[in-house]
Amino acid sequence: MSAARAKHFVVVEGVIGVGKSTLAQYLSEAWNATLVMEEVEENPYLEEFYRDRRRYAFQTQITFLLSRYQQQQKLLQRDIFSPRVVSDYLFQKDRIFANVNLNDKELNLYERLFPILERDVPTPDLVVYLQATVETLLGRIQKRGRSFERDMSPEYLEALADAYNYFFFHYDAAPLLVVDTNRLDFVKNAQEREDLMARIEEHPGGTVYYRPLGGEGEQ
Repeated sequence: MSAARAKHFVVVEGVIGVGKSTLAQYLSEAWNATLVMEEVEENPYLEEFYRDRRRYAFQTQITFLLSRYQQQQKLLQRDIFSPRVVSDYLFQKDRIFANVNLNDKELNLYERLFPILERDVPTPDLVVYLQATVETLLGRIQKRGRSFERDMSPEYLEALADAYNYFFFHYDAAPLLVVDTNRLDFVKNAQEREDLMARIEEHPGGTVYYRPLGGEGEQ
């Protein structure tokens, strides 16, 4: 196996409820890294979006796009005393939601704007993609109890999961670690958490598929 690559900027991604923010927090604490959390609840259209996706999709999407862009711009001015950065989202994931939620006219306008912003955001040294079944995601969403997520349908969550899987199956902009989280509990199980974090730190480059301890092994 080749030597581990330097990882100054690590991104944790996955569908709503998969645990990306929690893992990003663990990594930032372990590495004494700057933590960048997506500004989800600050979006004023989000609650209306989950009640009426068609009506509020474009406003919600553009608000998220600009918020994510502003956060990414700040990453270009990193604190020299905290050289590592961990983020709980990948900027390009904005496009996943746009393709799922926008109609053709809205998407055409969005696609004129997105590349202009994308060229000014940093590329991560590693992306950690957390996967889970829709049933697992629904259970985790119910446990955390965010009010604006209560109206989310299983069909919408399944569409997002399919879109995420398609996106990351073709993703090659940065090294990628794909993690099956269905039987992984890195919150309660310290051994599983330490093993996962070690695999992230040791990632040699390219795309690697990882299953937790007690699973069917690593590919």
